[in-house]
Amino acid sequence: MKRLLFIGLLTALVLNASAQVSIPKEAPQLEFALQLKVTLGEAFGINNTQHGRRTVIPITGGTFEGPQLKGTIINGGADYQLANADGRTELEAIYCIKTDDGVYIHVRNRGIIANSKDAEGRPSFYFRAAPQFEAPADSKYGWLNNSLFVCAPEFSQDFKGIVLNVWRVK
Repeated sequence: MKRLLFIGLLTALVLNASAQVSIPKEAPQLEFALQLKVTLGEAFGINNTQHGRRTVIPITGGTFEGPQLKGTIINGGADYQLANADGRTELEAIYCIKTDDGVYIHVRNRGIIANSKDAEGRPSFYFRAAPQFEAPADSKYGWLNNSLFVCAPEFSQDFKGIVLNVWRVK
């Protein structure tokens, strides 16, 4: 009986707390951090795995530039994608960049690509990711370690690869 009473009180508290949620007055702001122009190799796929279709896209190089850093993308990384039958793809790109002053930074970028339909039934496309940076803590790029980032693609006919615009969440 005590247990039922406790569960009932706990449920009432949770329901009451959720009814009191207010919308925050201020949303986090975004600050442009850098643009990556990533060159890609020939993709290959593994069909019908237990998790879906696996695609691997080699990262062969490229450049990046932002207000506080500039440099090249190192050959040897890859974008690992896992697609399901519903048009949703999870991606994880792992690679390194090198600043113009010789500092190496590791990048792990996880995201979602979704081809679906909006509320009115029209086709919609969503592609966002959240890169994480590992820079030497004692370098002038140490600030990359202590922020969250989001990125979105920019598609260009003039560039053979992918362009990613990256913002720091303030």
